[in-house]
Amino acid sequence: MAERFDVIIIGAGPNGLAIGAYLSKAGQKVLLVEKRLEEGGGLMTEQVTLPDYYHNTHAIYMMMVDYAPVYPDFKLEEKYDVRHIFPELQCAMPLADGRCLCLYQDIEKTCASIAQFSQKDADSYRGMVRKYEEMMKEILGPQTYSPMEAAPIMAAMMDRTELGRELSEYAEKTPEEIVCGMYENDHVRTLMLYQACHWGLDYDQSGVSYMVPLYLNRMVNYRLTAGGSHRVSNALYKSIFEHQGQIRQSARIKRIIVEGGEARGVELEDGTQYLADKAVVSTIDPHQTFLDYVGEKNLDPDFTDMIKIYQWEKWSLCNLNLALAEPPNFTAAASNPDVNKAFIYVFGYESLADLKNHWDAMSQGDVTLDAGYNCSFPSIHDPYQAPPGRASGVISQMGVFDLKEGGSEKWLNFRFREEATERLLKTLEKYAPNMSRDKVLETYITTPRDIENKYVNMVRGGYKQGAYHPLQMGYLGVRTIVAHLRG
Repeated sequence: MAERFDVIIIGAGPNGLAIGAYLSKAGQKVLLVEKRLEEGGGLMTEQVTLPDYYHNTHAIYMMMVDYAPVYPDFKLEEKYDVRHIFPELQCAMPLADGRCLCLYQDIEKTCASIAQFSQKDADSYRGMVRKYEEMMKEILGPQTYSPMEAAPIMAAMMDRTELGRELSEYAEKTPEEIVCGMYENDHVRTLMLYQACHWGLDYDQSGVSYMVPLYLNRMVNYRLTAGGSHRVSNALYKSIFEHQGQIRQSARIKRIIVEGGEARGVELEDGTQYLADKAVVSTIDPHQTFLDYVGEKNLDPDFTDMIKIYQWEKWSLCNLNLALAEPPNFTAAASNPDVNKAFIYVFGYESLADLKNHWDAMSQGDVTLDAGYNCSFPSIHDPYQAPPGRASGVISQMGVFDLKEGGSEKWLNFRFREEATERLLKTLEKYAPNMSRDKVLETYITTPRDIENKYVNMVRGGYKQGAYHPLQMGYLGVRTIVAHLRG
């Protein structure tokens, strides 16, 4: 006889764990079904290079710790010892001439750094921070964790306040127009546009640029999870068990059971069935959820067509995890020692044109391994993540999934992966000369194709489960589906 639950949740990544934690805490009998051996999804910390080097192989920059309700609701710090480190120097952009643009938590320190490039831009930054902080507190932060209303209702709500109207006006501009309208210096524009867009916004596309204030606010609010990102998912996992929730790992779903136009449970590939009395929740991508597991025969044709044209991200990430003999020493640290203690580095873009050329090349399917990237050395802030005196690191470069020559398969070619590793390391050494090849003890590369292979719902190596597009945002999004599906 099939085992029954109140709610069945497909996927035990961050969203699935959060939903399971809330529902089990509310007294619901909950089952999470996870394809992989371990829960957590992108909240993964692994030893993939050498012993005692801990690498956050997907999620590392925790940008919403101060807003995400799961932290206070489940007392993640007090009860489960989930702590976050908040480095003072949030981001540094070293330049080839030895200068460095620094973004600190402290507004005045940041303005002093920007003023070395442009006093006008320093003044603009001060005003931007105050404006975007207000937008974040009053609108963007709360809306991130609230149910979305239909677009006309949301527009009417935004029109009620001057701040809301101002934020709405951003949607009609491109990120480049917003950034270049505020800043005049080329280096300042470069870092601001990178921060605004590297999570998926097109620099020359309007329609969703109300996300720009969010990302430019968050660029000085990133946290590092002490002990590794997996500590967050592990805490939610524990909460689910404490409230009698259950998880089935290494469970491959064959179909979502649909009876009378309603989702009633799931059937695994081995024939095991689990039934849901109240809801089936899917936190995986819409193609798997609807086309593979629900099946087109159980869906309205118009809805099926909408799912088939769903747009994925235009680029993915090529990540290189590093086991280092010592921490990096940047040339720019000679004039500002703080540089060696930054949380996030962005370099390889000596001009705005360099950055835009990277995005333009990806749009053509070109290899972009010599372009810039962001990187981090977590053990500088959390010694647990590397042996004493040594350092862990990660390079994260935007890269297109389907290459013009070789397609996505090229990312799996051994020689190409070796070439990618060496070219990425060469850029690092340019800005931190002590990072010679002998100081890199071991590497572990994760390409866009590897991301899709490891996390099946990260289609085309995507990390947002879909492109930022006006018809896929907010109320129109299908990132998390809760349903007793009705035909």
